[in-house]
Amino acid sequence: MNIPFSSVGVMHREIESEMLDKFREVYENNWFIQGREVEKFEEEFATYCGAKYCVGCGNGLDALYLILRAYGIGKEDEVIVPSNTYIATALAVSYTGARPVFVEPRMESYNINPEEIEAKITERTRAIMAVHLYGQPAEMDAIMELAGKYSLKVIEDAAQAHGASYKGKRTGNLGDAAGFSFYPGKNLGALGDGGAVVTNDKELAELVRALGNYGSDYKYHHIYQGNNSRLDEVQAGLLRVKLKELDKWNARRMEIAGRYLNEIVNPGITLPVTSFDCTHVYHIFAVRCRQRDRLEEYLNQKGIGTNKHYPIPMHLQEAYAELQIPRGALPVAEEISGTQLSLPMYYGMTEEEVSYVIEALNTWKAEE
Repeated sequence: MNIPFSSVGVMHREIESEMLDKFREVYENNWFIQGREVEKFEEEFATYCGAKYCVGCGNGLDALYLILRAYGIGKEDEVIVPSNTYIATALAVSYTGARPVFVEPRMESYNINPEEIEAKITERTRAIMAVHLYGQPAEMDAIMELAGKYSLKVIEDAAQAHGASYKGKRTGNLGDAAGFSFYPGKNLGALGDGGAVVTNDKELAELVRALGNYGSDYKYHHIYQGNNSRLDEVQAGLLRVKLKELDKWNARRMEIAGRYLNEIVNPGITLPVTSFDCTHVYHIFAVRCRQRDRLEEYLNQKGIGTNKHYPIPMHLQEAYAELQIPRGALPVAEEISGTQLSLPMYYGMTEEEVSYVIEALNTWKAEE
């Protein structure tokens, strides 16, 4: 049996007719930038998140960067980011000229550990980037409390957490602003790049929109040195079709995760822990194993696709050598990077395929 790590085949086949109809509609309208589809998607996605405003942009990295820039964060400033996340989180900070300050995660959830944040706050700290990694919201109450104590902004990196919730509130409505990615492999993915900023702050939303449109509030009137970062009509239209299916797709991910959590019983494999006050949408189902590379090779030989998120922690990437953070300085992130393995997780997996993955994992034996 061959089971890919991820696939959009089944979901796309189910909505193929509506997706093609939407493409044809946009094609025949002959309007491809900043039109009706973007406007309607922004309204619908803001409502879905429980927030007031949504501004489409080019991708998830741009979404985070535009938020930071709109808050005036730049040179000499610092932003708290998790030490365990995709590099885009830190890059958004670096693009503003500010410095990312890495804080360790909890080993059990992979998310930033709020208990470690306060020690990293300085007089230069301006914001905390709360990443909802793999589809599970960060511990937002504790993070918001710290932010209030030090007058910091809280920016959600919700790139992997479309539809996830924390104490009944969806991501995108938990901090001051949130950045989403619609990369094709996300729970809500476009057929290309795309992103959005979601917030309840009208002034921020207007500023983000201007910054992403060449710094312009209306045509040929430029009040900022902005960027070109806009969600196009085709992607917005296709995302509108997909948004209606997102809860169903997430529910299936949670069913698969439930089977993994209940039926994988190999003592050599450590399963993720989901907080009781979260709805985890399992963009990634990440296990840990001391013999990760052996386990990955074994699964791949059985036709089971896997991935590693992320095998080199950010502070050890050449891109951040300038920070001069030595190996061993962030041991939790380094431990996760060396042991984490992502299992197949996507809408369209059959029960037989899930059972095959579980059986393979339970059969594998770690070396003494």
